[in-house]
Amino acid sequence: MTRSNSDPTHEAKKTAAETHGKSDAVADAAAAVEVAPQQLPLALEMRPALGRDDFMVSQSNSEAVAWIDQWPNWPAPALCLYGPKGCGKSHLAEVWRARSAALRVVASDLDGVNPDVLLGDAKGLVIEDADTGIDEKVCFHLYNMLKERRGHLLLTATQPPARWKVGLADLKSRLGAALVCEISPPDDELMVGLLLKLFADRQVVANPQIIAYMLPRIERSFVALAELVAAIDHQALAEKRAVTLPLVRSVMDNQKN
Repeated sequence: MTRSNSDPTHEAKKTAAETHGKSDAVADAAAAVEVAPQQLPLALEMRPALGRDDFMVSQSNSEAVAWIDQWPNWPAPALCLYGPKGCGKSHLAEVWRARSAALRVVASDLDGVNPDVLLGDAKGLVIEDADTGIDEKVCFHLYNMLKERRGHLLLTATQPPARWKVGLADLKSRLGAALVCEISPPDDELMVGLLLKLFADRQVVANPQIIAYMLPRIERSFVALAELVAAIDHQALAEKRAVTLPLVRSVMDNQKN
């Protein structure tokens, strides 16, 4: 594992502090909301926002955000972001892809691919789910091509490269020189911020009692949070009622059964 001499999280402290301040302001605003009927939103499926400004920073992901913000000044050609499903690694990978004009593939799509044809003139590539099985020779050539172009490779996985089953010694060596950063499951601060944002994206104001009820009962996953808020919103629309604590409790109880 390769690390920069300077901790990238130090450079991101200002960003994190500003985000923390915004989260506090949102939480304070939410705490002042009284339980009251809300304007029902349109029954449209919400799409996740993938911009850097839409990504909330907390202790669980601050180092990963710092590495993305530090690009293109990475001390190595490759960065691997790893963590459990739904921790936000694909979101950050998309932020970097858009910023660097990189290409994106899923590891399983690399089987038998011609690296020259795939990469073209690109100087950046995202490989998702890199630990689920990958064409090692193709990955090795892609790494070398990007290094020669002074480009970069970003991989996402659930485990660090040291735990991948890699048989090709040359690729194993390259991965061993990559930057490696873990993204942990969302902490309480991030969970609250995400819940408030997910509800707000659907034009729903969730009062503090709802957030306090949900927090200890939900899976620590971005995906699980989004699915639960969507289910609550859809139920409210179906019943033509506001999002209240009894409704939230009912939806969560039904999901358990």
